[in-house]
Amino acid sequence: MSEASPPRFDAAFAAQFAELLAWRRDVRRFRREALPEGLVERLLTQAELSPSVGHSQPWRWVRVADPAQRRAVQASFERCNAQALGDYEGERARLYASLKLEGMREAPEQIAVFCDHGTAQGHGLGRRTMPEMLDYSVVAAITQFWLAARVAGVGVGWVSIVEPELVRATLGVPPEWKLIAWLCVGYPEAESEVPELVREGWESGR
Repeated sequence: MSEASPPRFDAAFAAQFAELLAWRRDVRRFRREALPEGLVERLLTQAELSPSVGHSQPWRWVRVADPAQRRAVQASFERCNAQALGDYEGERARLYASLKLEGMREAPEQIAVFCDHGTAQGHGLGRRTMPEMLDYSVVAAITQFWLAARVAGVGVGWVSIVEPELVRATLGVPPEWKLIAWLCVGYPEAESEVPELVREGWESGR
């Protein structure tokens, strides 16, 4: 078995990579135009290179194009978001109500990402003491997808304010699949290296 020589990444690449990390933002404002044919497939192929516990590759990507399914999940967001607003008071409540927390109406591509807790791949390696490593593996793959998308000029938004069981039932996926993320994917309406929640005054960061 031959081994390829590893690439050498120069200072210019390192600087660009640091810039990529800074510009990987959670996008909520999308243009409606469709992405080029084959681009999402290419990004998912790159995400498949992500590390996973025991090489289990437990991520399951479900591209959601059906309008009725999208409307059902959008309605779930609206219910959950209204309930979350009740957790805040005064100025914090006013600010929460003003935030745009999803791009589900505009994003041309929407992907539900699940973790397959029933997968036999990996033969259980590394899961006995930390079974949550399956979920963490999916999160790593999402991050890799996010960075690959940014390289292609595509924005990604992670929506978490939804009912996981409703999403699973709406899409008809197996019961052992756990929802990790609902991703909105498309060209950003506007771009900034400053996180939107920082710009809007919700949180200052560290």
